Parts: sequence; structure tokens; C-alpha cells
Amino acid sequence: MVQRIIPLTILLVLLAACAGPDSAATDPPATVTPTTSAAPTLAADTAVPASPTTAAPTTQATELILTPESLDREFEDDAETQARRETLVSSRVAPVVQDARVIAALRAVPRHSFVPTQHLDLAYNDHPLPIGFGQTISQPSLVAMMTEVLELEPGDRVLEIGTGSGYQAAILREMTDEVYTVEIIPELAALARTVLDRLGYEDIHLDRRDGYYGWVAYAPYDAIIVTAAPDHLPNPLVDQLNADGGRMVIPIGPVGNVQTLWLVTRQGDEVEMTRLLDVRFVPFTRE
Repeated sequence: MVQRIIPLTILLVLLAACAGPDSAATDPPATVTPTTSAAPTLAADTAVPASPTTAAPTTQATELILTPESLDREFEDDAETQARRETLVSSRVAPVVQDARVIAALRAVPRHSFVPTQHLDLAYNDHPLPIGFGQTISQPSLVAMMTEVLELEPGDRVLEIGTGSGYQAAILREMTDEVYTVEIIPELAALARTVLDRLGYEDIHLDRRDGYYGWVAYAPYDAIIVTAAPDHLPNPLVDQLNADGGRMVIPIGPVGNVQTLWLVTRQGDEVEMTRLLDVRFVPFTRE
């Protein structure tokens, strides 16, 4: 089994920035067994809840993604916003990631275009911002760290669960050609689709569906990134990982409390889970 090492500099900086007092714990990797008919069997010493038995996944879009009636976004990327983005990347992102491609992606994607205009002044601060419907756009340093952990290579097929604003999907598209993303909230799916198209990311595949079931039609995925926190590891997502080293980064934990960010790596019939750090994400929304 391939062992993946998370750079210590990433964990130390992000633990201080966004983790709770117990975040420095070094739990050993847990082992689960993927299956298409039942939940993974978790090792006895792991605290990750197992996925309950679930109904067959819905492989068709729940509904069409419509164009929003209004678009409260700013697309001008002038010298001032570029300078603010550079300050953010150089001061908050570059110190916590080592992959030059991830840093370049954060420099390339205009985060201010993914937030409501009332928050433009805060777009290049390193913290989450509300985007409506009880959802947020994640803090850039955490976006960078989660992206780096996936170890994306050009040509990798990646699935995002929880499109939200569309910002993470755009970062992923800077890293690889095949990006699939799903969003359960219709209004957010419509906004993200429009923003991504305006910024030239028309080739990102976006669907409105329950992300718990992933997107079976395009599986397997070399990487999956989950941007909301379920209270257990969704078995359908494990099943859709490439059996030859597929990676998933996912926060798991109770609603309204500190969750744990995990790296899930699949190799054949074995799945290794490595604890990264404590985080706070919005709840995983279901149908």
C-alpha cells in the first residue's frame, strides 16, 4: 500500500489558523474495505462513523440548471484586485503549500468574482465568506491545502462534491482538464454555472444532484474533494474512487461542531484513512 506523507509545514500553519485544541493528535491510519452493497468496515480503533446502507444512487440530474435572473458578481479584474490577490497568495497561501502549480492556480483565479458584491472588500482576506443559502466560500489557504493533498496531475479526473460558489472547481480546472462538480442547491448551481462560463471555464462539468451519491456516470475518479461535512464517510464516494491509488479529501463530523479533515486513499480493495487536522465546514446537505 502506498503511504502518502503530508508536508509538516502545511499542517503546522493550518492547525494554528483553523483547528481546535485537539488538532495535533496523530491517529494511525484507519483501514476500510470498499463495497458496492454495504458500508465500509472500519477498524475498531477509528472514530470515523461508517456509512449506513443506502438506496441505489440517482444517476440522472435532479433538474436542469437554469440561468439566474440576476448575477450579483464583479468580473473586472483590474490592477488593484490583482495586487490584493497577489498579497493574499504570497502571505497566506505560499507559506502553507509546496506545490508551485497550486500556488499558480490561486494566483490565476479571481476569487472576488465568486462572492456577492457586498463582500468584495473582503474577497482577498483569508477567511470564509457567505454566498447565500447557508453556504460559504472556503478560506483560500484551506482551499490550497486541500487541493495540494489530492496530488493532482494533468489529465486526472476529479470530482467535487459541493460546487457552492464555483471557486474550488475553477482552482481544480487550473490543475487538470477533467473536472466534474455537483451542487444540490439549485440557485447556487445556476450561479456557479454562469460565473464559471463568464470566466472561461465552460468545460467544467456541473450538475445539480445529491452529492452523497457522487456522479456514477463518469466514475472512477482519480480524486474526489468534498467541501461540506457529512457525519460519516459516504460509501458511494469510496466506490467511485479509482482503485489504483484514488484519493479523496473530506471533512467528517457533527453539524455545528469541529470536524476532522481526512485523506482517503484507495488501493485495490483497501482504503487507508489518514487524519489531517480539525476544521469547520458547513453541513453536508441531502435531498
